[in-house]
Amino acid sequence: MRKMAFLVLLGFGFTAQAQTKSELQKHYEEFYQEMRLQGDVTGVINALTHLNVLAPSKERRDTLAYVYANNNQHMQALNTIGIEKEENDSDMAVQVKAISLKALNQPKRALEHFEELFKRNENPYLAYEIADLKIQTGDNDGAISNIEYGVANAKDDMKYAFYERQQPYEVPLKAAFLHLKALTQYNKNKDDIDGAIALIDQALALDPNFNLASLSKQALESRKNPPAAAAEEKKE
Repeated sequence: MRKMAFLVLLGFGFTAQAQTKSELQKHYEEFYQEMRLQGDVTGVINALTHLNVLAPSKERRDTLAYVYANNNQHMQALNTIGIEKEENDSDMAVQVKAISLKALNQPKRALEHFEELFKRNENPYLAYEIADLKIQTGDNDGAISNIEYGVANAKDDMKYAFYERQQPYEVPLKAAFLHLKALTQYNKNKDDIDGAIALIDQALALDPNFNLASLSKQALESRKNPPAAAAEEKKE
């Protein structure tokens, strides 16, 4: 009799626990929707974290990582979904890994995820990211094919944002590709400064306010015509 009473109590305990878990899940699902409506990122992260504990799912985990990445919490994003390339990764997961690794200055690791995104959906924006990362990792020859693809496929209304100034600005995507092309040309042949400057001039013709291109042109011109003092030191 005592044993039966224990089993009955145990059964009630499991039922109560199941009801509590179900109620908690419903609560956090409603909380998540409310936080989304309010645009409360911290609340969204809190809700998704609880839901992933109560009812883990790949979709929720990917969404949580995406929210982290969009909030510039890139380490948290990668801690949520990892950094390795996985065959069954969703497009969202691959995008998060690519963007977050790039933001954390891991160009080689970021590159493989951007290339995976490009395989799934070829477009000039991804081609730009790939070309830029290849240049950063010293693969100038590899970057050229992505640049040529971008120059050929970038539409007039496509823009790319730059953040090296205090105030971010946008330039035509084609101009951004021409700037990259100039960098690869100089990296491959440092004696052909004029050729690199000519490509930058093409980029500036598309947008005279392309600040990064102007800075690159100034740097190249200073190498071509070093200050008199530097020139004298070179002679000595």
